[in-house]
Amino acid sequence: MIEHIVLFKMKQGVTEQQRTEFIEALKALRHNVPGILELTAGRNLNEERSQGYEIALLVRFGDKNSLDAYGPHPAHQDVVQKYVLPWCESVIVADYEA
Repeated sequence: MIEHIVLFKMKQGVTEQQRTEFIEALKALRHNVPGILELTAGRNLNEERSQGYEIALLVRFGDKNSLDAYGPHPAHQDVVQKYVLPWCESVIVADYEA
């Protein structure tokens, strides 16, 4: 199993409504990209040590091929173009075999 973790630091001026919309778009990937076994997304509750990363995403894949297909998938790229690029200041990604 492959774990894909992403942390998002939002740009100044991104509203609470936009943050909520972004989280819902992330959650929708579960139903739009084949190969995802499990997906969760939400606000980071750890403000003390978050370094400004407000939103977290965890995606579980059955294998590396599914992870490799996720990045270029049109539904994923749509989220990147509509939300990540215009609204995120910084993104941290970690992938590992669980």
